[in-house]
Order: sequence, then C-alpha cells, then structure tokens
Amino acid sequence: MFGRYTYHLLLHFVILIFGFTGILGQIISLDAIPLVWYRTFIAFVALAALLPLLKASFRMRSKKRLLQMLGVGVIVALHWVTFYQAIQLSTASLGILCLATTTLHVSWLEPLIIGRPFSWVEFAFSLIIVAGIYFVSGDFSTQEYTALAYGLTSALLAAIFAVLNAKLADDSSPIQMTLYEMLAAFLFLSLVLLFSGQMNSSLFAITFVDVLWLIFLGVICTSFAFLAIIFIMQRLGAFSVSLSINLEPVYTIVLAIPILHEYEVLNNRFYIGSAVIIAVVIANAALKGQQAKKARLLPK
Repeated sequence: MFGRYTYHLLLHFVILIFGFTGILGQIISLDAIPLVWYRTFIAFVALAALLPLLKASFRMRSKKRLLQMLGVGVIVALHWVTFYQAIQLSTASLGILCLATTTLHVSWLEPLIIGRPFSWVEFAFSLIIVAGIYFVSGDFSTQEYTALAYGLTSALLAAIFAVLNAKLADDSSPIQMTLYEMLAAFLFLSLVLLFSGQMNSSLFAITFVDVLWLIFLGVICTSFAFLAIIFIMQRLGAFSVSLSINLEPVYTIVLAIPILHEYEVLNNRFYIGSAVIIAVVIANAALKGQQAKKARLLPK
C-alpha cells in the first residue's frame, strides 16, 4: 500500500513539473522560437544518452513510421512555440488555461483520425469550456486577444499531435517516438531560425541563469518527466495518470500566483472562468474513467 501512495506522490510531483514549464516561459529571457529550439535540442541529447540504459535503439524498422514521427515532431514544435508565445504576450495562467480547450479538438479529431464513435457528451463539455474562455476574455486588451489566439492555436496543435501519437503508439516505442519528435522539432526550428536571419551569434548570447533554466526545462521537465510518466503508468495504469494530469492547469495557476505575481494582473472573471473550465476538464476525465470501468466489467 505504501508503494502505491509513493507512486501517486511521484505522479503529482511530475505533474507539478509539467505545470512549471509554463512558468519558465516567463522566467527565461528568450523569445518563444529560440526557447523551444534549446528545449528540443537538450531533450533530444538527454533522451539519446539514456537509450543505452533503457536498452532501446535508434534504429526504426519502418521508414514510413519514422517519417510520420518526424512530421508529428514539427507539430510539437509549433505547439510549444505558440504556447510560449501566448505566455510571453500575456500570462502563464492564460497560456495553460487555453490548453484546456484541447478536449474540444480531441472530441472531433479522434473520430476522424482513429475512427472512434463521436461523443456528444464530450462535445457538450467542450462547448462549456469555450463559454468559459469567452467569459475569461470579456475585458481583454488587444495584446491579450493575440495571446488568446496563440494559446487556442497551441491547444489545437496539442490535440493533433496527441491523437497522432496515440495512433503511432500502437506499434512504436514511446522513447523512440519522443526522441525522433524532439529531433524533428529541433531541425525544423533550426531551419526557421536560419531562414528568418536569427541564426547568428545573438542566439547564443544567453545568461548563465537562462542556461541553467533551459537545462532544467529540457532534462527535467521534458526527458525525466516523460520517462517518469511511463514508469508510473506501468504501475498505476493509464486512467489514474490521465485523470491526474488534468490537474496541471491548477498547479500552473497556483505556481504563477506567488512566483510571477500574476494576482496583480488577473481579475475575478479569470478565476471564475478558470474554475468552470478546470471543473469541466476533470468531470470529463472522471466520466471517461467510469465508462472505461463499465466496459471492463462487461462480459466478453
């Protein structure tokens, strides 16, 4: 019993780390594209170094699968860039709150890509989330609306790569998937930086503190967190993990208030709308859990 509680504590520690990635978007003094460029490079190097320890291989059996993973990696890069752009234009709380709309997009993407039945309940939940976002944005400035657009785009991209990864995971190693996706994201952003004229000495003129935070972001928040989630999922099951991960927006907002002093710029509309959105996200996860439990109990 003690062991199971330990795994739950570890799970919430990892979710806290996930929540901290949004905070780092404000702490690190880099624009979104260079920030994600460094993050993906460091994460790739860290995962590559761990391959021998995990007895995994670089080699892919299927070139088609490899190309698909590389394509998903580009989507991951765009997701992170738009996510951090939203945070840097507004607040970490708004950026992470926008990701709650990922549920809306998954509700229609999964039937299209994976072929599962369309869920009207999920769609209804998603509409409530949209209403919550509309309520939160009631008195936004022009810059905050721009941040909202970036955040909602990030959520759409997150839904796309999540659904595609679910399809790829059927016959692919999770660490290989992440490794090649990080590589593709890094190479794609390298081209963006090169052709936009940003691949110059100023890209490497970063402070020592930023270097430390980037290493933390790439190694701990990306590589370690990914491996830890797999480790925990093997012991607690996918449902417990996925249900708990829905608390990430809560952790991010709680962290942002004291660390970034976001209570100074966020109003009551934001907190009321956030509470509604987070409640719907958790309710949706709980409903899925009940449905999965009933499905397991049905005779086969």
